[in-house]
Amino acid sequence: MTSPKFHLPPQSDPPLSPRLTLPTMYDLPSEDPEGPGLPDEFHIYQPQLLRETFQSPQWQPDLVFSATDLNLYYDLSHPNWYKRPDWFGIVGVSRLYEGRDLRLSYVIWQEQLSPFVVVELLSPGTEAEDLGETVRSSGNPPTKWQVYERILRVLYYIVFSRYTDQLQIFRLIGGHYEAAQVTEAGLAIPELELTLGLWRGNYQNIDRLWLRWLTIEGNLILTPSEQALAAQQQATEVEQQLAVAQQQAREAEQRAERLAARLRELGVEPDQLV
Repeated sequence: MTSPKFHLPPQSDPPLSPRLTLPTMYDLPSEDPEGPGLPDEFHIYQPQLLRETFQSPQWQPDLVFSATDLNLYYDLSHPNWYKRPDWFGIVGVSRLYEGRDLRLSYVIWQEQLSPFVVVELLSPGTEAEDLGETVRSSGNPPTKWQVYERILRVLYYIVFSRYTDQLQIFRLIGGHYEAAQVTEAGLAIPELELTLGLWRGNYQNIDRLWLRWLTIEGNLILTPSEQALAAQQQATEVEQQLAVAQQQAREAEQRAERLAARLRELGVEPDQLV
């Protein structure tokens, strides 16, 4: 008698993760071939200052990502549509792509986390769109304002003009942007324990009004160069204090020697006075 034969049902391959099947940053363009070229110096230095001071005490540095002029892909139905903010910051996402690679772009359907804050620096050619004054044309991608407000739902949208030094901050409330009141101290953002404010000072050897991140109390968050300068100044102060202490010790020793010599002239041994 032969043993019965059992026929197992055919095994299908496990479904692939959307992360493996959808376009990644390696599949999408990271440059705009029709772009106008490199930005002006302000568009280089100002985002750099924002990046160097974007340090939230609520998040470890490896879970804070910020970018300048990086393609931000936002619509899987139109995977080639993107916006390119002058600067944006995100918390709660790995600083490196999949924890290992520098980013070529930021792909929202992979990361599943929108920027927390976006900054646009006004230029004469982009002012209308940056301020939400342009109307989307039929068949064209949505405007910056529409993407940030309705699709990505960026909590804070900041617009700054270097021509007028005007800072405008919009906060997402009830699904729409509302202008936030900005004081001289800036705008405190409790979700980050940071303040975004205007600071007049010297950065990259340029003295002007800059947009930068501060502590929630309004104190400066130092850039690496400022930290190095502060450390150097502190070391110099310590050296000066040490030099003063050494000089005071020498002077005290000289006074003691003069006193001892005077006592000997009077026939008194200083050691006998101890």
